[in-house]
Amino acid sequence: MPVAAVLARGRRAAERLMVDRCVIRRRIGETTDDDGNVIPTWTTVYDAEPPAPAGSGGKCRLKQTLAQPRPDEQGEADLLMVRRELQLPMSVVGVQADDVVTMTASRHDPDVVGREFVVRGLHHATHATKRRLQVEEGTS
Repeated sequence: MPVAAVLARGRRAAERLMVDRCVIRRRIGETTDDDGNVIPTWTTVYDAEPPAPAGSGGKCRLKQTLAQPRPDEQGEADLLMVRRELQLPMSVVGVQADDVVTMTASRHDPDVVGREFVVRGLHHATHATKRRLQVEEGTS
């Protein structure tokens, strides 16, 4: 069987496991409101494909890779950084480190909905069946 056919089959199988939904955004600047508050401006990198409504999220799968969080200090806050793997269809391109992932739906873990993760690592491979992103969540 040709490699392309095997790869296409593997990609379809990987996408069948992507039962969660997420939106990926990138900070592109900031504005200041009348009170002097700085408000970040964003562009959407990944979202639902039509006919699904914008903001409902594109398919994904969230996987816990390490059970051990790492400590981190940000300002005066002590955080535990929890690393996970986010899997996306191979058709998703253009995601970069520091993009922000917001989980919008989860079929099997409703506690995931609303959580935000920061993309920390990208994975590229010639014969990949899914796009893998290393993401991190700061918890207190």
